[in-house]
Amino acid sequence: MKRLIIITLSLILFASCSNDDSLEYSFDILPVESVNIPESFTLGEIYPITVSYLRPTTCHSFKEFYYRKNLNERTVAVINYNVQDNNCNDLSDELVEATFNFIVTSNGSYIFKFWQGVDENDEDQYLIIEVPVID
Repeated sequence: MKRLIIITLSLILFASCSNDDSLEYSFDILPVESVNIPESFTLGEIYPITVSYLRPTTCHSFKEFYYRKNLNERTVAVINYNVQDNNCNDLSDELVEATFNFIVTSNGSYIFKFWQGVDENDEDQYLIIEVPVID
């Protein structure tokens, strides 16, 4: 019985501390403008790859990379938080950089497909860069 009272009191305290003023946000995938990537890789090494993209509003901030592997092909896109706030200002040319580390684990060439948005036919467009692995 004592345990039940403690659990009940804990739940009441937890519920009374909840905040109904929580921020609403969404995730936006933003087009890549440019990429700083080495011309070649060495097997077993780690390389920083820097992606530049345009930040659309002051309410956008970097969250993470979308990163999909398929054999030696990598598809990369930028994911931002978009806080739903009336105080956001539109930005027209704020170029932002984000970097990830790439570990070279196989021979041959890697093909990177950096998402650049969709065309008029609603088809995905990519900046495609092939990077050979040298010994």
